[in-house]
Formats: sequence, structure tokens, C-alpha cells
Amino acid sequence: MPKHSNLITDVAGLRVGNAHDDCAFSGVTVVLPDRPAVAALDIRGGGPGTRESDCIGLEGTVSEVHGLVLSGGSAFGLSAATGVQSWLAERKRGFDVGGIAIPIVPQAILFDMLNGGDKDWGPSPPYEHLGRTACDAAGHDFALGSVGAGFGATTASLRGGLGSASAHFEGDIWIGALVAVNAVGSTTIGETGAFWAAPFEVDGEYGGLVPQAPWPRPTDPPPLKGQPDDNGSAPENTTLGIVATNAQLTKAEAYRLAVMAQTGLARAIYPVHTPLDGDAVFALATGQSGEPRAAQWSPHRLARLGAVGGDVMARAIARGVYHAAPAPDRWRGPPAWKTKFGDLNKA
Repeated sequence: MPKHSNLITDVAGLRVGNAHDDCAFSGVTVVLPDRPAVAALDIRGGGPGTRESDCIGLEGTVSEVHGLVLSGGSAFGLSAATGVQSWLAERKRGFDVGGIAIPIVPQAILFDMLNGGDKDWGPSPPYEHLGRTACDAAGHDFALGSVGAGFGATTASLRGGLGSASAHFEGDIWIGALVAVNAVGSTTIGETGAFWAAPFEVDGEYGGLVPQAPWPRPTDPPPLKGQPDDNGSAPENTTLGIVATNAQLTKAEAYRLAVMAQTGLARAIYPVHTPLDGDAVFALATGQSGEPRAAQWSPHRLARLGAVGGDVMARAIARGVYHAAPAPDRWRGPPAWKTKFGDLNKA
């Protein structure tokens, strides 16, 4: 099996770029396939914010994309895809329509507006610029934790972040996940530093902490992030994920992969998919495994791929929180995992 970096870019044909604004405490993450890739989207949260999501739906005629964007900034962040789209168009990457390149760049956003960052940006929110900057930075290696779309993210008890993980499936096929963790729920068990995703951990990638049996029961009722407003809502949430493979999949098969990868959120976050979230998972298939499409994806085989997809998504979530940096000045949110539990992880 080839050497891998435990990042979504272990999937052949992908690059990832990140950019953030140190003053606004917000950022953008971009995934750029080397060539158009099959894409699909599954939304489970009650308050999603997306762009170009309908075109890659099962009822849409578009099956391939030229980039994917995850962004902070709530609705303001949707301009990030404009920056990515223009960056791609300048390089003639997109559908050729009468000699004009039209890039298809779906996007999903998370809410990081109340974390203490300066959001008084006047008539020009920074996200279009951040989208272009993230494209310029795109490569096969990238940092985890407080970067990109995860820079200003939080959870119920800890600072959130950007996480990634990968796994070998079979033959030349790899699967990976990338996630911006900004959940209304918790990623760790009670007051311990152990992650809900502990059973899926590989080689101590997020601390290697497992509570002694029996595991603590979840708090009843579970802690939630944010203070309810007059309508009883706390719109400060959303976990955004991408599951990718180098297999050749149809859009319907990619959609099923996204659906199954959503189980990774349930394995790593408690509670999840609430009315307060905009939880969404994209699936991306680059088709660069070398396996011919004639090798059919039976329901049984696709189910096994989806199961691994859920595992890598859970691992990516824990890694994103685990690698979060200590909170900056003016931060309004919970501490980073390493601030609160770092001593538990020292050899």
C-alpha cells in the first residue's frame, strides 16, 4: 500500500487550499479537483446555507464540478465561491459554453459570526478574496485545526476546526474526508478528553484517550452551544464535510456515499443533525483510481465503501477539534482541546 498523509488529498486528483482572516476569526477552505469530478450533496441539518446545491442534486442535470467550497461567515460567506469561480475561469477551467469557461463551484457555509472576531467589514466582506487566496494556496499538504473554514469554528465545549483523514479501501481505491467542525453538540465524552469517535481512531491520531469502561453516559439533557434567542433558537452552528474517493462513481452512487458518510457525524458529535444545524456532506469522485468503470459498483460493494466513508468522516471530525490552536485574544468561545486536555496527552 502506498505511503499516505492521512489527508483527503491521498485521493488522487485533489488539492486543498485554506485562507483565513485573523481579525474576523473566519476563513475559507477550497477543494480543487485536477479535472472535473462527479459530485453530490446530502443535507441533514435544519438550517443549511448553500450555493449551486440544486444543480448537483439527483434531479439536476449537472454531474461534475470544478471546485467545492466550505466557508465561515454565514450568508456573507457565500461570496467565497465567486472568488473561486473567477480564479478557475481565468485558467479556462469550467464547462466550455461558446468558448467561455463556466466553472461549477458548489458551496456550503457555517455560522461563526459571534466568536469575537471583527465582522464590521463594511461593503466588502472578505470571503471572495479569501476564496481566491485559498486557491492560490491549494496543494496536497495542508494544516489541520484552526485554518480555513475551521478557523472561527466552535463546538458546545471546545474550539472547533478543520479536520481530515483517509483510508485505503481496496486495490487502488482510496477514500478521504475533509470537515469544518462547528457543531451545536459536543465531540468529547462528558468532562473527559476522549472523543466520541475514539473507537475509530488510527495510530493515536487524536490523542489515543479512551474512557475506562463503562463509558460515561451522555449528559441528559445534552449540552448545546450558544444561548437561545427570543425564538428559542441558537443559530451558531453547522458541520460541513466532504467525502472523496478516486473511484469512478455515478452521481447516484456518489449521493449514496454522501448519505452514508453522514453517519460519521453521528459517530463523532452528540447531538447532531438538529434544528439548529446546517449539517451538510458533499461527495466527490475523481475517477482516477485506474479501475475501469466496467468494474461494477454493486450495492454490497458501495455499502462497504460508504461504511469506510463514515469512519474517515468521524476521524476527520475528531482530528479537527484535536488540532485546534489555543484561542486568540478577543475570542468568545470555549477553549481548544490542547488547552483543556493537553496534559493528558503528554508521554
